[in-house]
Amino acid sequence: MRRRYLVVLASIVTVATPSLFAVQQAQATPKPKTTTVNIPGEDRFAPFAVTVRVGDKVQWVNGDTDDHTVVADDAFTTAGHDDVNHLIPGTASTGGAGRFSLVFNHPGTFVYYCRFHAHLDAYHQPVAPGPEGGIQDSNGNFGTPMMGIVTVR
Repeated sequence: MRRRYLVVLASIVTVATPSLFAVQQAQATPKPKTTTVNIPGEDRFAPFAVTVRVGDKVQWVNGDTDDHTVVADDAFTTAGHDDVNHLIPGTASTGGAGRFSLVFNHPGTFVYYCRFHAHLDAYHQPVAPGPEGGIQDSNGNFGTPMMGIVTVR
């Protein structure tokens, strides 16, 4: 009698072990990563576009002396961060370069801009700064819109 039980028990262990291993592998997820978007002295976001995975963090670091912002609204984002309006102090502020981070928990597109260096048209899209928004240099020229895109997969 004992032999039959041992053979059956050995068969169950042999079949169950690979199944347990497969379940453990399927549950493993990649560690969240942090992607940095820099703000150099030229009033722009670098890189302009980044792609991250759900659960990853994007960090903006303001290396410019001027203050900048990360702004987004309902018309701009499908990635779960509606109505973002965050000031990032420049290096001229006490405390050095300002930083701001968002963790993206939804797939989609997050289009953002600096409210000081871009303004929106009638369709809520950022346009080049001009008389109604943005900063004019000493020659009378207006810069390009300061905006960026985060694609979340």
